Amino acid sequence: DRRRDSPAAGSPIQPIIKDVGEVYSRLLDHRPVIQGEIRYFVKEFEEKRGLRELRVLENLKNTIFDANERVLPKCEQAMQDNLSETFKRLQAANAMIHRLQERECEARKLQADKMMAREEKCIAHWEEFMREQQNKRAEVDEEHRKAMERLKEQYAEMEKELAKYASF
Repeated sequence: DRRRDSPAAGSPIQPIIKDVGEVYSRLLDHRPVIQGEIRYFVKEFEEKRGLRELRVLENLKNTIFDANERVLPKCEQAMQDNLSETFKRLQAANAMIHRLQERECEARKLQADKMMAREEKCIAHWEEFMREQQNKRAEVDEEHRKAMERLKEQYAEMEKELAKYASF
């Protein structure tokens, strides 16, 4: 119950100090005003913004629920159907490509066999040609040798006859 004794208590300065305190609190102490403004802003924000945010969140919840319950299963089913069909098509395409590769390989092998047969035929033909050429060369050489011998005999006879006439 004891009051604090202030140096200005009971003096004529007391009302001045009180007035200065009021002036200070009204002019310089803005805490009560700022706190009131903060309370007003929070109240307005919660009332207006809070309901709008709640509606947005509710819409998001409904959209997610709809996506999970309806859209996602439809997408999964469509994906499964399309994937199985696509897989079947890919298998069919793979089988066709495999058959084409086998046909191409067989065609190449057949072409290589034909080429080899032609080459062997050409080699055999060339060998036959070379044997014929050697036989013809041998015949020509033989004819040439015979012709040379005949000419030698003919010239030898001519020399003999010339030798008979040279004694004249």
